[in-house]
Amino acid sequence: MTVLVVFTAKQTGDDLEGYGRMAQRMDELARKMPGFLRIDSARNKDGFGITVSAWESEAHAASWKREAEHLGAQKLGRERWYEHYRVEVAEVTRSYSFKR
Repeated sequence: MTVLVVFTAKQTGDDLEGYGRMAQRMDELARKMPGFLRIDSARNKDGFGITVSAWESEAHAASWKREAEHLGAQKLGRERWYEHYRVEVAEVTRSYSFKR
């Protein structure tokens, strides 16, 4: 069953260049992890953002949480880049889409 990791956060506005580099690196790294399915992100002009990553299983999502370089990014996020954040992990029970 697909597992989603939903990360919502409000940025501090500090070191946006460093944040951008780290966000790009985490995207690249996540895509190489076993069990990775997809990732989508959006951020508004006030610095509130949401990133949703999809994984093949809870074990794969947990492995991403514990990845060493990701742990370092999490630490920097708490110290520098985020006023607050929330992580929610959910199992997908149904999914559908439309494409023109």
